[in-house]
Formats: sequence, structure tokens, C-alpha cells
Amino acid sequence: MYLTLGKETVVPESGILGIFDLDNCSQSAITRDFLRRAEERGQVLNTAEDLPNSFLLMEDGEHVRVLLAQAPSRNLEKRLR
Repeated sequence: MYLTLGKETVVPESGILGIFDLDNCSQSAITRDFLRRAEERGQVLNTAEDLPNSFLLMEDGEHVRVLLAQAPSRNLEKRLR
């Protein structure tokens, strides 16, 4: 199965490690540091046309990627069901 994130970005369900609400998670200093480091390493892909509301952790071979999505995390989770 696949999940559509926006900007015609489709990801395989099998590679999704987690779906997170960006507003709630970004309150944590640990999460902000993780996202900053991922950005510095070029592991972040912004699929949002406007401000992102959620992010996904995706397994990409041996690496983990962060995909920013405009859809709220609840909507993405419902799409997977």
C-alpha cells in the first residue's frame, strides 16, 4: 500500500517508521535537535506546499529520512487504515 503526502509525493507504507504532529513534537528540544541535524545532513524532504503540519520518519535502505507533510498527522494515519 502507498500513502500520498502532497505535491504528488507517494511513499510505500512499508517504509514508514512513524507519523508525528509537528506542532506537538517540535516543543521538545530533543525533537528540534533531531530535525535540525537531519536538515544539516540533507535527510529532510519538504512535500508541503505551505507550512508543514506533520512529519514522517521513513526508512530508506540503511538511512532514515524525514518527510514534511502539509496534511495533519491524524489525516495521514486515517489514510493508512
